[in-house]
Order: sequence, then structure tokens, then C-alpha cells
Amino acid sequence: TIAEGISVNVTLIFSLERYRAVINAYQLGLEQALENGKDLAGIHSVASFFVSRVDSEVDQRLDAIGTDEAEELKSQAGLANARLAYQIYEDALTTERWERLAAAGANPQRPLWASTGVKDPSLPDTLYVTGLVAPNTVNTMPEKTLEATFDHAEITGDTVTGTYAESNELLDRIAGVGISYDEVVDKLEAEGLKKFEDSWAELLDTVRAALDNAR
Repeated sequence: TIAEGISVNVTLIFSLERYRAVINAYQLGLEQALENGKDLAGIHSVASFFVSRVDSEVDQRLDAIGTDEAEELKSQAGLANARLAYQIYEDALTTERWERLAAAGANPQRPLWASTGVKDPSLPDTLYVTGLVAPNTVNTMPEKTLEATFDHAEITGDTVTGTYAESNELLDRIAGVGISYDEVVDKLEAEGLKKFEDSWAELLDTVRAALDNAR
């Protein structure tokens, strides 16, 4: 689709591995678009990386473990995972491959933080906003989170760059108490796809019914 010059929002990204594949696909599409004579400056993309659902799934598993260490690790995986995704984004912009595309007018594929409403009422209601401030990112806040951010969020500048070592350590500690990162992100991706497929099928049924009634 990118190769045809069509801008894309790539969504339902939960894992770092999937995000790397998304970046590669975007750049491959740009390379093909360039070969096809397309104007790269007119092609845009965001990569929607989901945040709060990671915490919901990990915290549920930490609660089941029930140790003091598990309790200490709660509600941190979402931010750590997203921050490491931003590191991947930064690294992708330092390659010779990207430099060639940028010289031809290509736009970076911006990270978009999705699922940034706080689901645990015990957490700060702007957690996934103030904790994910970084250049060239987008945050698609639900209305309640947007209002909370406007009302009382303290935005103090970049809260992502430089956090990569501690983010990796956090995920390693979670793995150390017996939680598989791959199992978590694979489950979330499968559930997300199922919800999107169900919504699409429901939309098609609604349209078909409307067309039938109009005949």
C-alpha cells in the first residue's frame, strides 16, 4: 500500500518484534514507491503501539504469582515496552537505508501511543501521557484522559529518551518471576485482531441490511 503512495496507520502493535517488522515494511514500501516514481514527501504513516493493555495482562499474571517482588513490578510493563519501541524508532532513523529515503523526501513513520487510557483506578490517570513524552510521537488519548491531561498533567519534557536500560531491566525482572513476554504480546495481538475482525463483520452486516432495506 505504501508503494502505491497511500498513507497508512499500522495498528495493533504490542511487541517489539512486530514493531521492527512494521518499520521494515514501511521502508520497503517507500523504496518501492521511489522506484515507481512516487513523491515520497506525500506519503505518511504512523505505527500504533498499544500501551495500557500490556499492563492489564501483565498485572493480572503478577497478581496470580502473588509474591512481594511480583507486586513491586506491577503497572510498569506498558511504559517500559513502549519506551523500548521508541528506541527502535530512533535506531531506525540512523541507518544508511533511512538516510537514502530521507534524502529522497521520505517522512519518518511516527510512533503513535494507543490504548493510553488508564484502566486501573489506583494509577495516575495521565500515566501513559506524562510517561511517554518524546519528539515526533502521537498520543491518541480517550476523551477522559485528554481532559485529565488538560486539567492537571505535569508535562516536564522528554520522559522516554535515556530510559532504555531500566526498561530492559524491568522486562527482564518480569521474565524472572515467570512471565513470558512472548506469551503476553502474542495473546494481546490475537485478541486485538479478533475484536477488529468482529467489528468489521458487524459493520458489513449493518451495511448489507441497510442496502437490503433500500431495495
